[in-house]
Amino acid sequence: MRFFKKRNKYNDLDLDEVFLDAGNKGDFNKDQFEGRIEKPIKEMGLSVVLVVFLCVVAGFLYKINLLQIKNGAWYKERSEKNTLRQDVVFAERGVVVDRQDVPLVWNEFDESFYFPKRKYIDQKGFSTLLGFIKYPQRDAKGIFYSLYSLGQDGVEKFYDSVLRGNNGAKLTEVDVSGKVESQSVIEPPQNGVKLELSVDSLVQERLFHFLEYAVDESGFNGGAGVIMDIHTGEVLAMASYPEFDSEVMTEGKDVGVIKSYGESKRNPFLDRVSQGLYAPGSTIKPFVALGVLQENIINPLTKILSTGSLVLPNPFNPEKPTVFKDWKAHGYTDMREALAVSSDVYFYTVGGGFKNQKGLGIDKIDEYVRSFLFASSTTGFFDSPEGVIPTPKWKKENFNGEEWSVGNTYHSSIGQFGFQVTPLQMARAVGGIATGGTLVEPTIRKGEQGRRTDLIEIKKENFEVVKEGMRLAVTNGTAGALLIPELEVAAKTGTAELGAAKKYVNSWVSGFFPYKNPRYSFAVVLEKGPTTYKVSAMKVAGFTLKELVTLTPEYVK
Repeated sequence: MRFFKKRNKYNDLDLDEVFLDAGNKGDFNKDQFEGRIEKPIKEMGLSVVLVVFLCVVAGFLYKINLLQIKNGAWYKERSEKNTLRQDVVFAERGVVVDRQDVPLVWNEFDESFYFPKRKYIDQKGFSTLLGFIKYPQRDAKGIFYSLYSLGQDGVEKFYDSVLRGNNGAKLTEVDVSGKVESQSVIEPPQNGVKLELSVDSLVQERLFHFLEYAVDESGFNGGAGVIMDIHTGEVLAMASYPEFDSEVMTEGKDVGVIKSYGESKRNPFLDRVSQGLYAPGSTIKPFVALGVLQENIINPLTKILSTGSLVLPNPFNPEKPTVFKDWKAHGYTDMREALAVSSDVYFYTVGGGFKNQKGLGIDKIDEYVRSFLFASSTTGFFDSPEGVIPTPKWKKENFNGEEWSVGNTYHSSIGQFGFQVTPLQMARAVGGIATGGTLVEPTIRKGEQGRRTDLIEIKKENFEVVKEGMRLAVTNGTAGALLIPELEVAAKTGTAELGAAKKYVNSWVSGFFPYKNPRYSFAVVLEKGPTTYKVSAMKVAGFTLKELVTLTPEYVK
């Protein structure tokens, strides 16, 4: 053994390893490191590792010396005076644009604000559509207790969850005087989504301009107008006058102006397009006409005489008959002509009956008018009141149990008595006439399809008679202001008398265009004006549609 140990110069190689390697020979699994002899780490490598380790330790010791010994007192004083707080990083609300990508609402940055400042298009006619917001709120110590800009009305309110986004957070170090020493964002904000509306800002501005002119010129209390796509429900323009100022309401600083809004009897916060309820007057006649034709009450070519009034004998006092006046004597008119000239006597007769002529009756009037979704609210962004269709039950509930009379049916046949509708309901219903029986729910987002309702019980030929009568109203009747050479329009005018003394009226017009290939319906109402008004709702619509032909011809083809 001594002899063996003297001759073995590989002192680190055991005997069993020699036999093991001899047994494996060349058949090694190299992936498992077989057949490889381990070698000791060289002293140089260990020395390098040791030097690196000592350098790291020396660095730590140096930094500890700075923090704890050399500058310890300074850091102690700073730690006692400075504080760390978590601050909000305000998200930007989403911008709002019209269908042509024109900005309607956007954000601007002001050094005096902690959050993005909301700005609105510098044009009249958009406030009731866009609404306003309320900025994040702080208490007396400057601490925010409301962390988001919140929509308060209009698009800003209805689409608040889309526009708002999500705030982020940052750590802020401040000294005892409140001076910011350092900041670090720990969670970035997520900005709100861009919102594309269906309105065209140019058409909207023009509609509002003419609406404002008509109301102020003629002494109406207010007015509203709407144009909508009869196939998708997209609203191309909607205007309500008077209105508020979105930026004034958002800033909240001009207390006097804001107070005047709240105290105004003209209610500038009311969106008259979807929330205003008005007696429709003769604009209800096309829907009564469809019921009359569908129920075969009269042949569309049968003529009825209007001498200027319809007189009902009084069985209790023959000397005092009940007189139902027409707005003028029209002579003999058939269905198309009666719609064109808006003969009240014709619709008294076919609606309530007279002498040998049977009438549709109030129950059927209610059924057919209701089928066009009157007395049915619009939904979504345009959520609205239902409105009223007068019926015997309604009269009992609202007039101390009084019974229904034929005179009530006469007045209901021409859109008077208890009828209450919104301009948007009227536009939706007229769209149903234009399409021949399909109503579409209005929408305010570009590319959004409104819910469809189909009317299957009314014959196509009856729709054609009514549409021809509405076109005749433009070419040879009461809606002559809509006779535009470049655009064929079909329409129905209306003048609803208000109050027992009938000193005030609502001026109406509704219709659709182009006549042969309808794309859009419209409705305009001027609210509570004198009977001697100078500018009618029909003229507002006429001015606006002429502007469409000139400025935006893509909508009239």
